[in-house]
Amino acid sequence: MHDIRAIREQPDLFDRGLARRGVEPRAQSILALDAERRSLQTRVQELQQRRNEASKAIGQAKARGEDAGPAIAEVARLKEELPRLDAREAELAAELERVLAELPNLPADDVPDGASEADNRELRRSGQRPAFNHPAREHFDIGEGMGLMDFQAAARLSGARFVVLRGQLARLERALGAFMLDIHTGEFGYTEVQPPLLVRDEAVFGTGQLPKFGDDLFRTTTGLWLIPTAEVPLTNLAADQILDLEELPLRFTAYTPCFRSEAGAAGRDTRGMLRQHQFGKVEMVSITADDQSDAEHERMTKAAETVLQRLGLHYRVMALCTGDMGFSARRTYDLEVWLPGQGTFREISSCSTCGDFQARRMKGRYRVPGEKGTRFVHTLNGSGLAVGRTLIAILENYQREDGLVTVPEALRPYIGGAEVIGRTGAAA
Repeated sequence: MHDIRAIREQPDLFDRGLARRGVEPRAQSILALDAERRSLQTRVQELQQRRNEASKAIGQAKARGEDAGPAIAEVARLKEELPRLDAREAELAAELERVLAELPNLPADDVPDGASEADNRELRRSGQRPAFNHPAREHFDIGEGMGLMDFQAAARLSGARFVVLRGQLARLERALGAFMLDIHTGEFGYTEVQPPLLVRDEAVFGTGQLPKFGDDLFRTTTGLWLIPTAEVPLTNLAADQILDLEELPLRFTAYTPCFRSEAGAAGRDTRGMLRQHQFGKVEMVSITADDQSDAEHERMTKAAETVLQRLGLHYRVMALCTGDMGFSARRTYDLEVWLPGQGTFREISSCSTCGDFQARRMKGRYRVPGEKGTRFVHTLNGSGLAVGRTLIAILENYQREDGLVTVPEALRPYIGGAEVIGRTGAAA
């Protein structure tokens, strides 16, 4: 949500920010709506004052034995007029909130301009690509060859974009989640949370999925939403709260299933596990003071990178351009892991700082000692990592010619010490 006062003070700056996101100028229409609402508020206040004066005049006239009829008539007129004006003011306030709620966050000054992922800027790379003595296979060929990845069974149960993992692959996915959580909680100070997987409208509005992106989500018949990411419940832990400065930053992490309709992904990544309706993800969320968020963004990205480095995976860090960032983001770094089977990099983590954009939507604030009012917190979120995509990366980067897969050394304690996994029952 945008600050209407900031738009009043610097409308040109607001429109320039929108233009960088590919959105037409809106400041003048917003300010016209705001001016009409404020004018109506002033008029309502004036009429309320006049009603009070007229009510007082009635008593005074009766006390003096004078005719109170004109004052009584005025009070009656005002009692009819004020509800109509109140209703109109409420309509204007709701319309202003709707308009502001549908506009994306403004990009930070250092975000590269661009229209699509082709304009993203590479910041750095880490690790080495694996070399094979055989043609690199994709993860679904490896998993199905093991007999441990079953898309046909999932399709019978649920339809397209689901998978059944069995045996060692199911255990490996579980191990990855535990491995990531241990890094984030033990080394980066995140508090592990097990949040609800079903949330109310207010929660998905608070993080920016509603009202524009409801088609990307799954909704139950009772009106609750299946979370598309643990960002939603974790960030909303600060909703409607007033925190003390010394409590910040708050850092939360969770390993949860995530559910997305993939409404805009028809025909993309139809084979394999890259784009599923249900997938596991370890999420990181930070709630900070306004002067902490940029440093926290770098710190969060480092936490996600640490997981990739411990797993020995080759990756690059990309600064997303204005046309490729998510709705609520002010700045986003994507971590893209190398997939030998595809011969390309694919996103495995997205770390974003949202400034106070989400906090204004969910009314999350903090107190600064010595200040009368409160400030809005800043919110950040990042994948630490997408577990299914990390499983894909391990299968493709650690594949062997004999159809088995080497387990990265850092994961072996989480999978019973196995060094290799493969066809059903094979482990060493």
